[in-house]
Amino acid sequence: MSFVWTALVFVWIASGPGWLASTATAQGIEKSGAPPLAGRLVDVGGYHLHINCTGKGKPTVVLSAGAGAFSTDWALVQPKVAAYARVCAYDRSGAAWSDLGPKPRTIDQEVFDLHRLLAAAGESGPYVVVGHSLGGMIVRIFVERYVQEVVGVVLVDAYSEDAQLFINGEIRRVRLLSKTRPIPAPRATATRADQLSAVELGKITDFLKQMPPSPNIEAPFDKLPELAQQVRLWAVNQPKYYAEDDDYMPEISARMYRESQSEKQPLGSLPLIVLTRDKYDYPGPDAAVLIQEHKDQQARMAQLSRVGKQITVPNSGHEIHLYAPDVVVSAIREVITANARETGSLVKTSR
Repeated sequence: MSFVWTALVFVWIASGPGWLASTATAQGIEKSGAPPLAGRLVDVGGYHLHINCTGKGKPTVVLSAGAGAFSTDWALVQPKVAAYARVCAYDRSGAAWSDLGPKPRTIDQEVFDLHRLLAAAGESGPYVVVGHSLGGMIVRIFVERYVQEVVGVVLVDAYSEDAQLFINGEIRRVRLLSKTRPIPAPRATATRADQLSAVELGKITDFLKQMPPSPNIEAPFDKLPELAQQVRLWAVNQPKYYAEDDDYMPEISARMYRESQSEKQPLGSLPLIVLTRDKYDYPGPDAAVLIQEHKDQQARMAQLSRVGKQITVPNSGHEIHLYAPDVVVSAIREVITANARETGSLVKTSR
């Protein structure tokens, strides 16, 4: 099992049984094919990634989902943001309608792909980047790489580079699993070797057959509109979704940790809002320690910018965009307004 898979197992443990239930084989949806495409597929080098952009105006808001999640999981947020800004949600390599991209499928590769996807789709900056869970690290690295194009950041219960996850039945600090391997540079094209092999496909097919059939979505994903629920049930039955690959997450987490120790407030005065849950369901005797660590890590993220702000969201679990979507919508608008105030320019919206 690759590190990507264990990270997804953590999402289930941290969020309750809903994620696992949503991965169950739903034969009817699998046979009926893909749900209607929301947005479009864009060629980024011999492989296509899915992006869905709505609304008008500048800056453009970019939504990055967490591990194992999809663009349609932002369905309670995107339409409301589209009322006052241009907003784009996308699916990473192998997720939903997106093709598998180059190996290894690292976070650095995803950031590289996202930047090229936005450009190829004609979605120019400046950007406000919004990341949930692992998507939080995606957008932080995006800012690091393309700082001149970003004018604001919203982190939604984001993954910390110093986090501990449940890996192979043990609680492990991810960065300490680094083997100090050089992280491969992102690639701009995919080849046949990047696709699923016959052996991989067979293993994944056997795995899906072993899952008990259940066409239902459990909390909190049952809060999504019906079409978004159908997309989720369909997408988790696509073999490409389970493509095994070591994504160098320990090495990237270690790199981010070193950088955080050497550079205080790396975002300067960039508008930043950190949204943090207040409901936890960590299992076992270490729950209290993990909860306090998470709170401390979230507070430190708010210090990435001199004007960073943390908001603890009442009655919300990890998927804040599902428990309290209006809080996410308001945070995005606040960041846009803060940037406009700082630059002295008016925000161009669809209104």
